Amino acid sequence: MDVDQLMAFDRIVREGSFSRAARDLQIAQPTISARIQALEQAVGGPLFVRSSRRISLTALGVSFLPYARRALDVLSEGVEAARQAEGGQRGRMTIGTLGSLTGDFLAPALAAFQRTHPDVECYVRAGSHQKIVELLYDGVVELGLIAWPQLDPLVVELMPLLRVREPVVLVVPREHPLAGRPGVTQEEVARWCKPLLLMRWWQVTHTAVARIAARAATVANVPPETGRYLLLEGVGIGFFTRTQVADALTVGRAVEVPIVDLPPIARDSALVHVSRERAPSAVAAAFAGCVREQAARLGLLDPG
Repeated sequence: MDVDQLMAFDRIVREGSFSRAARDLQIAQPTISARIQALEQAVGGPLFVRSSRRISLTALGVSFLPYARRALDVLSEGVEAARQAEGGQRGRMTIGTLGSLTGDFLAPALAAFQRTHPDVECYVRAGSHQKIVELLYDGVVELGLIAWPQLDPLVVELMPLLRVREPVVLVVPREHPLAGRPGVTQEEVARWCKPLLLMRWWQVTHTAVARIAARAATVANVPPETGRYLLLEGVGIGFFTRTQVADALTVGRAVEVPIVDLPPIARDSALVHVSRERAPSAVAAAFAGCVREQAARLGLLDPG
């Protein structure tokens, strides 16, 4: 039993004639007769009662017809689903991301993607840089937003689809003594931190931040999400990616303070996939386009 036989059966029923069904399917009448004969052998009996004037279904044909049509409908839906998956309209999008990029950066891109791809199932995992790399290599996720460049010499198959550069700035609570200053020195940061919120924005802590931490009276080594909470509670000051605290800066719950003796620093990250000599899926490529648009909108897209 195959799809051609089912299509011939359905078309004969609709047309009421072997010859009209054959013309509609653009095949010869002996061909359509052979298909029905093979189908009747498969189901175990005749499907049609043939007479000189018309044809009609046997009891077996009547009982088999809804199942044949259901099979054709399911097959048609499957072909359409495959076509949409090939075009990025259906399927599954999987991504692992640094926790610090899930909010103001990734969430708007995901919202834009879901609005235009409502039939795509999305799976998002947040974690550390190393955890996301493991998920990529294990095939749990297809895309990863990780720190870049990748420093591990054994990780050689990660291919960046786009790169993001976020400014890293000193942020203090709005009531902090440094909040009203037009600029401070690194020495003043070390003196007034109490504590310095030290977060892992990079695979290796930035040299200047490490020097300040070495001179600070107290240091709290915390995840970025915890550091953000402590900052907004008035506990400590720290270096944050501007993306992570953009909303707090906008409403005045926290204040960015320039450091006059420290050149601008940034956190680089990249949206990557495991190349293995193949391109990302159409769904992944479509989502990468939304991430690119979000990065460009925020002014974070690194053209390099």
